[in-house]
Amino acid sequence: MQTNISYSDQILQAVSYIQDQVSFKPQVGIILGTGLGKLIDDIHILHEIDYKDIPHFPVSTVESHTGRLIFGEIEGKHVVAMKGRFHYYEGYDMREVTLPVRVMKHLGVEVLCVSNAAGGLNPSYKIGEVMIINDHIDLFPENPLRGKNMDELGVRFPDMSEPYDLGLIEAAREIAKGHDIIAHEGSYAGVQGPNLETRAEYNYLRIIGADTVGMSTVPEVIVARHMNLPVFAISAITDLCSPGNIKKVSIAEVLAAAAIAEPNMSLIIKKLISKL
Repeated sequence: MQTNISYSDQILQAVSYIQDQVSFKPQVGIILGTGLGKLIDDIHILHEIDYKDIPHFPVSTVESHTGRLIFGEIEGKHVVAMKGRFHYYEGYDMREVTLPVRVMKHLGVEVLCVSNAAGGLNPSYKIGEVMIINDHIDLFPENPLRGKNMDELGVRFPDMSEPYDLGLIEAAREIAKGHDIIAHEGSYAGVQGPNLETRAEYNYLRIIGADTVGMSTVPEVIVARHMNLPVFAISAITDLCSPGNIKKVSIAEVLAAAAIAEPNMSLIIKKLISKL
């Protein structure tokens, strides 16, 4: 990012560039997690923009994150989808990580849907299942709201007692039930990464109340809620982190597990969007 330009102006310049390229107002914003990009196949794509072409946008450095902003229609709704997200562990600060959420809000999105790949801390979870996130634990070393508050975006001290929209959770629960999908509900612990956790750290995370753990989502959700944007989030369980189930895991195994969970996750998100 160019440090001589204010953060507010960076947002507006990114928004202005996108609006020059795209003629419609998206209703739903979608952030796709590791190995979970196939939802794009269900979108009638009207326009694509590479991140590198958008002013002040970071560029995804993770192999499984393509790096494009997708505009199109799904279930009769106009959507903008991030095919590839940014992570704190890539070296970006939290304002850079969450810039796309600010931009999507300015573009007009009314709901944000977030997916991620996560380790299952709850011993009842199995690889390939999904978990609807109903709360989170922020263990990142930096908060995206740190610094001077931008009053035009949100209040200084946003309430986080219900970070995930209860109505969207209920609707997703009914969708999963109606399609015989095992969809757990629980808390997600956000950590900085990029290393996976030690056995002691997994134990600690479970003790403090986490059902899954991952390296994303929490910053985007904080920023969305700062702007009063309703959020739905869902995890794909890609590895097991409970006692007796922990083993060494590779990115290839994570991607393979995400591929198992992806159809059910995509179905829930698509049907949820249709109900908005």
